[in-house]
Amino acid sequence: QSQEFPPQTQMELQTVEDRGWKPGSTLLVINVSPLEYGHILFIPDPALCLPQILTQDLIQLGIESVLLSAHRGFRVGFNSLGGFASVNHLHLHGFYLDHELFIESAHSEPLCLDINFHLLSGFPARGFLFYSDGRDLETVAKNICKATNYLVTKDIAHNVFVTRGILAGDKIDSRSSARIRIIIWPRKSCFGAKEESAFNVALCELSGHLPIKTVEDFHSITEASAIAIIQKYLLPDVEFSQLTSQLIALLTI
Repeated sequence: QSQEFPPQTQMELQTVEDRGWKPGSTLLVINVSPLEYGHILFIPDPALCLPQILTQDLIQLGIESVLLSAHRGFRVGFNSLGGFASVNHLHLHGFYLDHELFIESAHSEPLCLDINFHLLSGFPARGFLFYSDGRDLETVAKNICKATNYLVTKDIAHNVFVTRGILAGDKIDSRSSARIRIIIWPRKSCFGAKEESAFNVALCELSGHLPIKTVEDFHSITEASAIAIIQKYLLPDVEFSQLTSQLIALLTI
């Protein structure tokens, strides 16, 4: 279902040019429903009302923002339609999380070494991983969007998460700020909140950061029950295996 920003937000966007914003720029706005400290939205050329389909320029901007941030806990992410995107208007999330996540170092298996494309296998939420040392980000962003555009053509919802991290075998400090992991999770589509769950499954939750809805759920949830909720929204094994082969073929053309 197509949905745009609320009318009051649209009016605000119409006036930002008077405050120094110019067409072709990316607007940074404060998220009125923050999940974490400093939660912002990157909105490229808002007057164009672009659909919520990831673009090469936007994901490259997100990766560069993570690399440029002096705070190692700055993360960026994307929810597609069907992946708990709140509106059908192109935007990227950015926020600070002052905790190390397991996903920063979880085991991965190489699928296409030439382009640093991996299978994220040592993690409860299986997905695809691009890895970068900060060089040739244009090519990295292009390959990411090749994968996400393919998911769009197949009507497969997805979430994307950008964080600092390392690969097994890296001879660098795990706290280094010079390495980036970009994870893509293809997943089952879901529209609207699922009240029976302690949390909704979107980019934060798939990465291992769980904003819990109620105090009661916070005190009662276990690791096993959290993993069970997350894995309900992942693709079945056969479909995921087929998709893996299709993406390898696509990215090695």
